[in-house]
Amino acid sequence: MNKYYSYPPTLTDNGNKREEIRRYFHNSYDTFEKLFELLKDESVFYRQSEPSRHPMIFYFGHTATFFINKLILSGIIKERINPEFESIFAIGVDEMVWDDLDESHYRWPKVSEVREYRDKVRELVDHLIGTLPLTLPIKWDDPFWIILMGIEHERIHIETSSVLHRQMPIEFIKDVSEFDISDDAKPSFPENMMVDIAGNTLTLGKETDHHLYGWDNEYGTLTCRVDDFKVSKFLVSNGEFMEFVENGGYKDRSLWDEEGVKFLEISGAAHPTFWVLEKGEYRYRSLSRIIDMPMNWPVDVNALEAQAYCRYISRRDGVIYSLPSEAQWYRLYEHAGLKDVPEFDDKAANINLSHAVSACSVDRFEFNGIYDVVGNVWQWSDTPIDGFEGFKVHYAYDDFSTPTFDGKHNLIKGGSFISTGNEIMKHSRYAFRRHFYQHAGFRYVINSIPTDEKTVDIYESDELVSQYCEFQYGNEHFGVKNFALTCARIASSFVPNKTKALDLGCATGRASYELAKEFDEVEGVDFSARFISVAVRLKDEGYIAYHSVEEGDITSTKKVTIKELGYEKIKEKVTFWQGDACNLKPNLNGYDLVMATNLIDRLYNPRLFLDTIETRLNKDGILVLTSPYTWQESSTAKEFWLGGYKDESGNEIRTIEKLKKILGEKFELIYLEDIPFVIKETARKYQHTISQMSIWKKR
Repeated sequence: MNKYYSYPPTLTDNGNKREEIRRYFHNSYDTFEKLFELLKDESVFYRQSEPSRHPMIFYFGHTATFFINKLILSGIIKERINPEFESIFAIGVDEMVWDDLDESHYRWPKVSEVREYRDKVRELVDHLIGTLPLTLPIKWDDPFWIILMGIEHERIHIETSSVLHRQMPIEFIKDVSEFDISDDAKPSFPENMMVDIAGNTLTLGKETDHHLYGWDNEYGTLTCRVDDFKVSKFLVSNGEFMEFVENGGYKDRSLWDEEGVKFLEISGAAHPTFWVLEKGEYRYRSLSRIIDMPMNWPVDVNALEAQAYCRYISRRDGVIYSLPSEAQWYRLYEHAGLKDVPEFDDKAANINLSHAVSACSVDRFEFNGIYDVVGNVWQWSDTPIDGFEGFKVHYAYDDFSTPTFDGKHNLIKGGSFISTGNEIMKHSRYAFRRHFYQHAGFRYVINSIPTDEKTVDIYESDELVSQYCEFQYGNEHFGVKNFALTCARIASSFVPNKTKALDLGCATGRASYELAKEFDEVEGVDFSARFISVAVRLKDEGYIAYHSVEEGDITSTKKVTIKELGYEKIKEKVTFWQGDACNLKPNLNGYDLVMATNLIDRLYNPRLFLDTIETRLNKDGILVLTSPYTWQESSTAKEFWLGGYKDESGNEIRTIEKLKKILGEKFELIYLEDIPFVIKETARKYQHTISQMSIWKKR
C-alpha cells in the first residue's frame, strides 16, 4: 500500500506548499478510484450494499461533484462542469430523513460518463492548485481551504466507501492485489483485563490558528474533569465477543435499549455484520475475502451492539461497564504520550494505510500499557456529538456537523486501518448514527463515579438557527404578523388547484406546515440542513427547542410542540429535502405553487433559478417570490445581482423591473405587495424589514 500511503499537509510554510497539496490531492483521488476496482464489474456500481444507502455509482460521483459545488458556492469558479451530475450526486450520504433514497427519482449515468467527469474535475482542481493565490498560513476563508476541504471529504469517503464495499455480497467483489490483509490472524485471543487510568482536567477542542486542517466541529473549547477510571487493555476481540453471541446476547432483549430493540427488529441481526455463518461455524468478512475467524482481531460492531455487550458483561461480572466518553478517550491519548501530526508516528499503529488493509491482532500495537489507543478500528464512545463552546459553522459546508447535533449520532475515536488525512489527527471528531457500521469496534470502561443515562430535549445552540426558530415559531412583535403564516395564507389564496406545493428556502419549516393545511402535499427545500433539521425534529420528535438571546450571554429557553401548533394531523403531508435552488434535482416538479421566500437575493446565481422554475410548475401554476432585495457580494457576486446597481449608462436597475423582464415571457405578474417582518436579535434589538411579494401566474 506504499503507493496509497500519504501524510496530510500542514497549513504553514514548510517547503513547496503547492506541490505538497497537489501530491496530496492526486493521492486522494487515486486511492479513492483504486478502491472501486474491488467491484467485480460495472453492473455492481448500480447495486446497493445496504438498503439505507444509494447504489455505489452515487458515491463514485459524489466526491468529485463535492469539489465543484463547494468551488461554485465559494465563488472560486463561475461555471459548472455538469449541472445534472452536480445535482444528483450532491446529497444523500448519512441516512438523514431529507436524503432522497427513492431510486425512481434518479437516472444514473454510465460508469464511463462518471469516469470522464471525474477526470475533468481532477484537471480543474489541479489547475486551481497551481494558479489560485496562496497565502500562508492557510486559513478557513482562503480558497485553498476549499481545496483542502474537498480533499479531506474524499478521504472520508475512501473509508466509508470501503465499508460499503465490505457490505456488498462477496460474489460482487474481487481481490485487488494492493489491498492485502494482515497475516497475524489466530484462532485464539488475548484475555482482556482492566487498567487503571488516573483522572485529569482536560481542555478539548483546538484553536483557529492550529497548524492542521479541521472540520468546524473541532474548533472551540470544552474544559472538563475526567475522574479516575478503569479501561480495557485491549479492544474487544472477535473471540471475546463470541461469548455474547453464543450465550444468546442478540436474543435477550433485556440487554438492549429501545433503539437497540428496534435495530434488531428491522435488521434481524443475530451476530456482527461482518461475521458469516457457514455450516454452523462463524467466519469473517474482510474487504474482499471471507476467511477463518480471526479471534484475535477486533470485532466490528455498531454502537447499539457495543452497548448491549457492556450490559451483558455488567450483569455477568456485577460491575457497571460502559463505553468510554469522548473526554476519556482524550485522557487515553494523553496517557499514551501520543504526538499529533506531523510528529505522529503512524508506523507504530494500524492506521493511515501504513500496514495491511484490514484489522490486525488487538495485542500488536501498545501505547503505554493500552493497546490500539489509535488505529486498528474506530472506537465507539457513549458521547453524542455536539459543538464546543465557540463552535461556528463553515460558510461553505454548513451541513457537515449541525445535522448530527441531534442526540442520535455518537462520536467514534481513534481511527481505523484505512483512516487517512484528518481522520488520523488528534482533534478529529466524526459521529455516526448508532445503528451504522464503520470499521468500528469498542473498548469498555468502569467509571469511579457511575453516570446516569438521561433523555433530554435537544436545544438549538446555533445562534442563527435559533433566531429563525424565534422568527418562525416565536411571538409576534410590534403588531407585525408572523411572516411565514402571512406568506402561506396569501400564496394559497391565489392557487385554485391545491394538490402539491413547494416551499423553497423553507428554513425551519413553518410555512411548509402552514401550506399543508391547504395542499394535499407539500415539499420544503432548503440549502441548509441546519434549518431543515429543526423542521424534521418538529415532525418526528413532536417539538422544537431553542435558545433566544435576551442580553449578552443571557438567553431564555423556549419549546414549541407540534400539538400546540395544530399540525399533528397534517404533518405527514409535509416532506423536507436539502437542495440547491440554482440546481434542483429533476424529480422536484409537478407543483401548483412554488413559494420562494426571501431567497433570490441570497442565491449565488438567481438567474439559474428563475430561468428554469417554470418547468417545475403545472399549467396555470403560481410562483410566489418575496425579497427585501438586500443584495450583497457575500451571497451573490455582483455580476449576478438582479438589481440594486447602475448600468453602464448610469440607469438605476431595480430588482422588480428585472424580474418582469426575466419572467415576463413565461409568467404574468398578478399581485404585488409589501410584507413587513420582524426578527428578534435580543430583547432590545430587532430587525424590521420590508419584503416585496410578487405573485406570478404561469402563462
